[in-house]
Amino acid sequence: MKVSTVAAKHSPNKSDGGLLDQSALTDLAQRLVEAAKRAGADSADAVAVRGVSQGVEIRDGKVEESERAEGDDVGLRVLIGRKQAVVSTNDIKADVATLAERAVAMARIAPEDKYAGLADPSLLAKQFPELDLLDPVAPSVEDLERRARAAEAAGLAVKGVTKSGGASASAGIGGMVLVTSTGFCGAYLRSSQGISMTAIAGDGTGMERDYDFSSAIHAADLASPESIGKTAAERAVARVNPRKVATCKVPVVFDPRVAGSLVGHLIGAINGASIARKTSFLMDRMGQQLFDTGVSIVDDPLRVRGLRSQPFDAEGVSVRPLSFIENGVLTSWILDSATARELGLATNGRAHRGVSSSPSPGSYNLHMTPGQSSPAELMSDIKEGFYITDLIGSGVNGVTGDYSRGASGFWIENGKLGYAVSEVTIAGHLLDIFKSLRPANDLEFRYGVNAPTVRIEGLTVAGR
Repeated sequence: MKVSTVAAKHSPNKSDGGLLDQSALTDLAQRLVEAAKRAGADSADAVAVRGVSQGVEIRDGKVEESERAEGDDVGLRVLIGRKQAVVSTNDIKADVATLAERAVAMARIAPEDKYAGLADPSLLAKQFPELDLLDPVAPSVEDLERRARAAEAAGLAVKGVTKSGGASASAGIGGMVLVTSTGFCGAYLRSSQGISMTAIAGDGTGMERDYDFSSAIHAADLASPESIGKTAAERAVARVNPRKVATCKVPVVFDPRVAGSLVGHLIGAINGASIARKTSFLMDRMGQQLFDTGVSIVDDPLRVRGLRSQPFDAEGVSVRPLSFIENGVLTSWILDSATARELGLATNGRAHRGVSSSPSPGSYNLHMTPGQSSPAELMSDIKEGFYITDLIGSGVNGVTGDYSRGASGFWIENGKLGYAVSEVTIAGHLLDIFKSLRPANDLEFRYGVNAPTVRIEGLTVAGR
């Protein structure tokens, strides 16, 4: 079998314990695909997933939990004509012939799916950029414990904080091997590290909590534990003694940590699977102006050190940055091979997959492009409005576009943040939200989905 290969650019060493060496998983995936062909499959692909994680949780200066997990899982997908089946196991020493025969037997009796199939070989990735996805130094348990203790101590040092809700630090490595019968063989590894802290302010029934966290591929890109703890604490203190507000329709401003949720609602609505099933309120909106001309929403799988970056998709297809919204206009669906076939289109390299499922479309590193105004300028003309820092629940209807979520934050008075507000609901329609959305200039890449502060006009705030 002729293959193209890519491997994580990291040399295993003694401290790795072999965890960074994917050669055994690659060999297993290749043997599974070959066994599937011998068993009667017309085509097949195999995916092997490696996961290693460790974490420490601290509360009141004491280690509350310390855990480590590691494991390998493998999945085989076989196709006979347009019939397909998937089998998976976490026993990497399993007999490949038996596993392949079981998958082929399942495929023979599976219903036909006229859109099933491997990716077009001409679309398979042949070049793999270096994305710097693996931190060469893995933190020890002692390192993680020190980070968590420092975050908690910084939070508790803030005046007004009455107790800790806990602090944690974590690290891990995740990776994937993909082999297809059409000639693709690739592998990558991605490290991850994180710090979080939850602070509690106030007493009795008046207690309020808030949090902060930082996630990164490399430890050097993490926010400091002290800044995480301090920010969590200051947020909690600011929330003490919240008020309710009367029901009204006012401008609403989304803090960056919740503004990304609006991007998420768009992405769910333009997923190729939703479009093919006709279950999206945007199914007839391709090429239309959904946002202001200054707004673009970009998905970049090739961002260096990106939290969701990877050199190829779950079908081996080449990946590239793509603007789903460009200058306010909807330009593309999120597609893997099967949904693209169903819609009469070509995949744009957005296939994702676990070991026990066939590929499905999804996104990578998403961001909304920033605007020109600062957050203060964005709010300066708001006589009364609502600044949201937290959203609760998921009352968003992807079929109709109706939007309703619980929220808390701060009341805006004469362009400035005023008193804390809680126990309110915001409501509107996503088309109206998108149309009136104005982004600020404070975009930061902290999450998998990033957006600046955004202002929305005329949402209903339902209070007392």
